[in-house]
Amino acid sequence: MCRTAMLASIEQRLAGELAVSVHQVQAAIALMDEGATVPFIARYRKEATGGLDDVQLRQLQERLVYLRELEQRRAAIIESIENQGKMTPLLLEAISGAEDKSQLEDIYLPYRPKRRTKAKMAAEAGLDILANDLLENPELDPETEAAKYLRAAFSTEDGDNPGVADVKAALDGARQILIEKFSEEASLINALRTYLQEHGVIESKVTEGKEQEGIRFSDYFDYQETIKTIASHRLLALLRGRREEILNLKIRLDSEEQRPRWDDPFNACEARIAAAFNIQNRNRSADKWLLECVRWAWRVRLSTHLETELMTGLRENAEAEAISVFARNLKALLLAAPAGPKVTLGLDPGIRTGVKVAVVDRTGKVLDTATIYPHQPRNDWDGSLKTLYSLVQKYGIELIAIGNGTASRETDRLAGDLLKMVNGRKIDKIVVSEAGASVYSASEYASHELPDMDVSLRGAVSIARRLQDPLAELVKIDPKSIGVGQYQHDVAQTKLARSLDATVEDCVNAVGVDVNTASVPLLTRVSGLTETVAENIVQFRNKHGRFASRADLRAIPRLGDKTFELAAGFLRIPDGDNPLDASAVHPESYELVEKILQDSRTDIKNVIGNESLLKTVKPEKYVSDRFGIPTIVDILKELEKPGRDPRPEFVSAHFREGVEDIKDLRPDMILEGVVTNVTAFGAFVDIGVHQDGLVHISALSDKFVKDPHQVVSTGQVVRVKVVEVDLQRRRIALTMNLAEKVERLPQTGAGRSSGTAARKRERPDNQNGNNAMAEAFAKLGKRI
Repeated sequence: MCRTAMLASIEQRLAGELAVSVHQVQAAIALMDEGATVPFIARYRKEATGGLDDVQLRQLQERLVYLRELEQRRAAIIESIENQGKMTPLLLEAISGAEDKSQLEDIYLPYRPKRRTKAKMAAEAGLDILANDLLENPELDPETEAAKYLRAAFSTEDGDNPGVADVKAALDGARQILIEKFSEEASLINALRTYLQEHGVIESKVTEGKEQEGIRFSDYFDYQETIKTIASHRLLALLRGRREEILNLKIRLDSEEQRPRWDDPFNACEARIAAAFNIQNRNRSADKWLLECVRWAWRVRLSTHLETELMTGLRENAEAEAISVFARNLKALLLAAPAGPKVTLGLDPGIRTGVKVAVVDRTGKVLDTATIYPHQPRNDWDGSLKTLYSLVQKYGIELIAIGNGTASRETDRLAGDLLKMVNGRKIDKIVVSEAGASVYSASEYASHELPDMDVSLRGAVSIARRLQDPLAELVKIDPKSIGVGQYQHDVAQTKLARSLDATVEDCVNAVGVDVNTASVPLLTRVSGLTETVAENIVQFRNKHGRFASRADLRAIPRLGDKTFELAAGFLRIPDGDNPLDASAVHPESYELVEKILQDSRTDIKNVIGNESLLKTVKPEKYVSDRFGIPTIVDILKELEKPGRDPRPEFVSAHFREGVEDIKDLRPDMILEGVVTNVTAFGAFVDIGVHQDGLVHISALSDKFVKDPHQVVSTGQVVRVKVVEVDLQRRRIALTMNLAEKVERLPQTGAGRSSGTAARKRERPDNQNGNNAMAEAFAKLGKRI
C-alpha cells in the first residue's frame, strides 16, 4: 500500500488540526516558503489564505516544522530498515501510518542499530531458539531444555562471547532475549504508555539531609499527584527540585502506593505484557519462568523506559504552557497604552546611590540628566526638590515617570511635593515598570545610543521613554530579561526565544513603526527587515534627513523589492508627501485607492476620515484578480481611521496615600494596583508596597476561572482587597472579589516581587516558592 494512502499529507493534517481548508494551508505554506512573514501574510494576503489570522499562522508555522521533521525521520527509518534487508509490506505500512514521532520510534525500536547487548550475545550463542521454544510451548521444562544449549566461549565478528557455562546461564540469556522482545513490541508499548498516562502518579520525596537546604521546596518533601491532573507550574517546580538534588521523583501506578514486592500479584501493566504474549499461570513447567520474565521486563526495562519518556513528555508540555504564559504576558506588556509624545521626567529611584533623573523630549531625545539624594543617608529633600523644579521650569515637563523599584513610593511622594510647587500646571506622575532597565543600561545598544552617559543614568532614560511608548522602548531589551515569565529559566531556551521573538514581531507590526523616528531594534522587528537593513535605514535617515515617502525607502542599500513588499505596509511616514504613507494601506494597493478616488470624484484628503463617504463605497465593485473583498474592506477601514493604534487608551493606577510598605497593609483594605505578571495559578499585582501581592485564580472572579488570562492581563489596572499579610515571608494575599468575605488562614498568604524590579526590590526568585503559594491559595476561601 502506498504511503500517501496510509497517512494524510502534511497539508491535510494541518488543515484538520486548524479546522480550515487544505487550500488555505497550502497557500500559507507556499507564502512562508517564499520568505513571507506571519504579520505580512495575516495582514496583506487574506485572499490567498482565506483570512487565516496571526494566531492560526503561528500554530501552522510551528506544526509545519514538526511534521516536516517527522517526514524526514520517517524516510530515514525506512532507508535504515531497507538497508538491513528487513523491510516487509506490513512493516512499511505501519511506518507509513505512524502519526507522531513517539509512535514512529516505537516501531523502529527493534530495528534500531544498537550496541552489543546481553540479549544479542545470548542470541549469538543460540539461546534465541531456547527462548522462543519456551514461550511457544510452556509444557517444556526450562532446565531440561536449557541443558541442551551449553557451549564453550567463542569469538564472533563483533567480539568475544563467553558462551553458555551452565543451565542458569542459559536461562538468564533466554530471559534477556524475551525481555528485549517484550520491550520492543510497538503496540504493547503504546498500550502501556496510555495506561500509565491515565493511572500514573508522580511521587516526590526529599533527599535525605537536604531538608534545610531545600526549604523552599518543602511543599514537595512528601508529595504525590496524578499525571493527568498535575499543573505545569507544579511539575516545573518538582523538576527544578530534582535538578538541584533536593527532591527525588518517580512515576508509579496509582494501585501501588507501597513499593511492590517481587512475589506480589501482577499489576495492570505486567498483566498486559503477559496477555500480549499469551503467558498464563496454568501450572505448566515453564509458566513460572515465563511469568518472571514478564516481571523482569516491566520492572527492569519497560517501567524505567516509560517513566523517562513520560517525564520528558510532561516536561515538554509544562514548558510549552510556561512559554505560552510568558508570551501572553509579554504581549500585554508590549501593547500597553502609551502615554504619548510628551516631555517626560524619568526618575529611577534609589536610596544610598540616589535617584537618577533624566529629561527626554517628545521624541525620546535626552535633554538633561542629574542625580539627587532625597533619601537616607543624605536626606537632601529640599535640595532634590529644587533640582527637579528647575528641570520642570526649564523644559516644560508634562509627565513624570517613576520606576517601581526600591524607594519608589518615597520617590513618588517627592514627586507629589514637586507638583505642589508647580501648582496650576498639568503634570501627571506615573509609577511604571522598570523591568529590564538595568539590562538595557548595560547593553551594547545603550552604549551606542547613549555613549557619553553613565550606565546608572541610562535606566532613568529608559523609564521615561517606556512611559511615552512601552513598545518602542521594550524592544531594545531581550524579551527574556523583562521578567514576566513563569519558570522561564527552566524551559528550553531556544523554544522560549523563538516564541518571544514571534510575539515581539507580531506586536510591533500590529502597531506599525514611524520610519523617521524608529530605533534600530524597533525597525529590526518589522516584517522583512534584518538588523543590517534596519541600520542602513537609520544611517540613511541621519545622512539625508526625514523620509518624505515610502518610495524613498527603495534607495536604502540591501532593501530590495521583496523586502520592500514585506515591510512597506508596516512602515509609516506621518506628514509625508502621500497621506497613505501614514496608514496601513500597502503601496501595492495605492492604485486601488486611486480608482476609488476617481469614482468618488474627490482627493485623498477629503476621503481620509470621511466615514459617511466611505460607507457609500461598494467593495464588490472593485474586486479583481489582485484584490478581493477582505483587502478592499481593510483598505476602507484604514481610510476611515488611518494609522489607528490598536493599543488601549492610557490609564494609570493611583496608589493609596500612606500605604507604602507591607507593614502598612491591613486585611479588608481596598487598593488600586497594576498587574505585573499572570501565571497559571493567578496574578501578581503591584499595590505600591515594594512587594507584589498574589490574587489566586480562585479569587480573580466570583465565577470559575480556568485561565487567569481570561480575566486579567499584564499592565492592567485593577482594584483588589487585602485578604492576608505574612510579614515574615513577605507575602500578600489579595482578592478581586471586593464584596466577598474571604476566610483568612493563619500563617498563610503569598506574594512575590514581580519580575519588574529584579535588580532593586527585595524579592525571592519568581520561580522559587511559587509552588508553596499556589498550594496555600488553593485553600483560600475553601473553594478549591
